Amino acid sequence: MALFKRRTAGKAGEWYYCLKHGTVEEGPECRAADRFGPYATREEAAHAMETARERNVEWETDPRWHEKGQGPGQGKSQE
Repeated sequence: MALFKRRTAGKAGEWYYCLKHGTVEEGPECRAADRFGPYATREEAAHAMETARERNVEWETDPRWHEKGQGPGQGKSQE
């Protein structure tokens, strides 16, 4: 028996997208590592994967992160 095991209680009105089950949940039902959120609406949670893909594309094409002639994650060195 774990001494500090605590079940996360869900809150009405907070929506999550469960990565493990591919479902929308009201209040966190699955563990934090398996979900995105919270979102304000069920619709926002339902589009969580699309939102994540869009944000990844934005990051991958952001010139502030990728300077000319260098690969991803290789910014200018501070001298």
